[in-house]
Amino acid sequence: MTVLAHLRKSALALPEVEEGARYGRVAFSVRGRGFVSMDDDGHVRLRLPHDEAAAAAAAHPTGELLVLAGTRIGFRVPLADIDGKDLNALVRASWSSRAPKRLAAALAAAESSAGDPDGDLPAGIGRPATQALLGAGLTTLELVAQHTKSELLALHGVGPKAVRILSETLEQQGLALRA
Repeated sequence: MTVLAHLRKSALALPEVEEGARYGRVAFSVRGRGFVSMDDDGHVRLRLPHDEAAAAAAAHPTGELLVLAGTRIGFRVPLADIDGKDLNALVRASWSSRAPKRLAAALAAAESSAGDPDGDLPAGIGRPATQALLGAGLTTLELVAQHTKSELLALHGVGPKAVRILSETLEQQGLALRA
């Protein structure tokens, strides 16, 4: 059974997401545009394009299409009826449909290059940190070195362990984080 904590983790793992409240519900937005929220009755509401909403409704029979003024705007499903993997995919699709095109494209590019053998970011920092750095345009250790520890920690997905590994790797190459 999926819970609100999983929804929160899934949504906040995406770039520039903010948590707030909308009409008394827990809601998540990207640059001010809402993309997913949680009803008081345990249903998750996802803003999705027409085709993706239809596919979600077909895959999850306990869900329903959301319609506003005769236009299909998304999908609503009991959170308990959807597994974590499907929820992650739906939250990602909802975010992609509401995020600015450049931001969505930057995340897609970062994810596609995360396994790039030409990059010099250390694998030990983990996938979330790698994606966060790539999403912020920090594709090399030289670019990482231009930032402070606190700037790196402010990126969602970059934690103290990743900063420690980056610092050690930079030191081995005669570089250091900006003071």
